[in-house]
Amino acid sequence: MSEKPRSIRALFLEAEHSRKDLSNSYDSNSSSFQEKLRNTIATYEECLQLSEQASLFSPNETLDDISSTDLQYMAVSYHIADLKQKITGDVASRKENILQARGLYERFLKLLDSYDILGKSDARLLETYLDDRNSFSTASTKDASARRDAKIARFREEKELKKKLEYLQQNPKLAESDEQVVRELNLTNLAFMVFQTFQSLESIGQELHIISLAPPAPPPSQGPAQDSREDGRVSDGYSERLDGHKPGLRYTGPILSRDGKPMRPFTLLDNRSRLQQGVFRPDHSLPTMTIDEYLEEEKRRGGIIEGGGEQSGIRPEPDEDDLVKADEETMKARAWDEFKEDNPKGSGNTINRG
Repeated sequence: MSEKPRSIRALFLEAEHSRKDLSNSYDSNSSSFQEKLRNTIATYEECLQLSEQASLFSPNETLDDISSTDLQYMAVSYHIADLKQKITGDVASRKENILQARGLYERFLKLLDSYDILGKSDARLLETYLDDRNSFSTASTKDASARRDAKIARFREEKELKKKLEYLQQNPKLAESDEQVVRELNLTNLAFMVFQTFQSLESIGQELHIISLAPPAPPPSQGPAQDSREDGRVSDGYSERLDGHKPGLRYTGPILSRDGKPMRPFTLLDNRSRLQQGVFRPDHSLPTMTIDEYLEEEKRRGGIIEGGGEQSGIRPEPDEDDLVKADEETMKARAWDEFKEDNPKGSGNTINRG
């Protein structure tokens, strides 16, 4: 037996419950999160399909013709776009998802604009966006101060909407007793989503610009992958050779043509044994002498000064039996005394004398 088709209300409530569970999850890159995310998107898409089949919203109607409970279904395309931005993947799939999200955001804004739900400032922003989607900004001005003022104004409006929305959501009894409160709650929620939509459209334009600057993805490899190194080449195409071999290409035939022109890359070597000796050598220079040999060589070259230290200040004891050495020391001391008598201290400094 086939399952009984569910109503738009049942699908919407199921999707809303699943979306709130996803908002409380922090591991958005996990496989379980991504699977639940895709299931939630599918539920919203089924709800959107049913609303189109039932012609829930028609361009011939006005806002007064829509019931207060049906206003919430206007946000289905917004929720799908918001969830599609959270899908992870490679660059190509990411670009496809955010382009789909941008189209759904546009659909959401155009639906609200057809019922005159957008305010004057939001309607002008929509026109600005449709004129140039790629460089759209919520404060499209070159003046920094005016741009800052526009950002602050939109932030204050968004803050007021959020406070009003929280108050209505925290008092569900008001909605149960008065249908006008339900209508105001849904309209306030839609106005808040409009703010979020314009911010998302601005970020999507920036992300698409970054994706356009990314290098193109490499083409898929042809044939089975090889797990071997051949001629310094690995299976991913990287080669350690300096002669520029391409994967899957072997140079065969003569090196030079008849007139002496090179026909393929080659390397000149003096002999084959020299190449073989350099295969298993270390990648650093090995020492050629020990430390003791180095010190002996430096001493022989005169690069080491001996002496010094504390022992250099200790004068050796004079040998009393060495009369010749004693006479030399006596004559040296006498000559020094005569020099000091002939040249008193300060006699050479005549610059500062009057």
